Amino acid sequence: MNQILIIDDDPAIQLLLKRTLKSQGYDVTVASDGEVGLANAQQLRPAMVICDWVMPRMNGLEVCRAIKNTADLSTTFFILLTSLGSVEDRVKGLDAGADDFLCKPIEMNELKARVRAGLRLHQLNQDLTEQKQILEAELAEAAEYVRSILPDKLTEPPVVIDVRFIPSRQLGGDSFDYFWLDEENLALYLLDVAGHGLRAALPSVSVMNLLRSRALGGVDYHQPQSVLVGLNEAFQITERNDKYFTIWYGVYHKTTRQLTYASAGHPPGILVTQKADSSTEKLKTPGLPIGMFPEPSYTQAQCTVAQGSTLYIFSDGIYELIQPDGLIWGLDNFIQVLDQSTNPTGSDLDQVLSRVATMNPEDDFEDDVSLLSVYFM
Repeated sequence: MNQILIIDDDPAIQLLLKRTLKSQGYDVTVASDGEVGLANAQQLRPAMVICDWVMPRMNGLEVCRAIKNTADLSTTFFILLTSLGSVEDRVKGLDAGADDFLCKPIEMNELKARVRAGLRLHQLNQDLTEQKQILEAELAEAAEYVRSILPDKLTEPPVVIDVRFIPSRQLGGDSFDYFWLDEENLALYLLDVAGHGLRAALPSVSVMNLLRSRALGGVDYHQPQSVLVGLNEAFQITERNDKYFTIWYGVYHKTTRQLTYASAGHPPGILVTQKADSSTEKLKTPGLPIGMFPEPSYTQAQCTVAQGSTLYIFSDGIYELIQPDGLIWGLDNFIQVLDQSTNPTGSDLDQVLSRVATMNPEDDFEDDVSLLSVYFM
């Protein structure tokens, strides 16, 4: 049975509305002023509130604002009773959150029709809210699954790898991994699928599983260029799959200290070398994102990693922060943060993220943030 709360300081109106609505089968509660009515609403959580506009202590607009600003009452349908008929007054009521109006003197057939219509809308809002909660719970479970299959920190010499993964408000397409191909070669990568939601997360997990199991046919996992070509063949954009992704993939040979790498539309890896003065180097090769075209050209490059250097690999969500003036904070500013947060014994990723957070005008990141630091002993 639908619960309806009537708030009116006129006993005659109270009695008329209560009798009429009870005869229609509704459960009706009455309050004589706005403060008592608001307390009843918070306790009863009615489907509908019918409230007089002009009342002492707390008028109808104030009650309406308070109810609409209460999360548990946000779907409650609110009808204002008023003898004020001007457009300006109705605008005030709508701005306060009113869903409908009834003019005095009240016509009973109109009252019954507006109550029926309002309760239908309330039920629709309730159904939408429940479905939204279910969807959010499922997405949270999916995000937790993605987090669970990401690798832990690596603390065994000759490298120390630290990671941070901060999902955005929506499920995204970031993933990363690192594993020893053999006793000499460590593979590491980070990828970012375009878009959000399950359609971005599922390809990301698929790529991770393929690379982790080395199931791509005809691919030499020691050669980043070969890996990118193999991924591009396996993940072409089609009519059913419109997702592409960027990736940075590298292989470190521990004896020669050679790092071979290739990228496909991804932000560069940043190598910070601690010598007399700290220096930074952008590690990036030309190449379109994976899946955009059937036969793109990918190249790989190589560098020697000095002892005590730190490599950073990350997704663009960590630096594409829109500032209050509308400009993007940007990669160069982020590289400065990395340089300042690196020391001869590695890096402090919490310090990096703390500094980045001061440049983020929002409480949350708009996109997933993935960040890896690789310290070479």
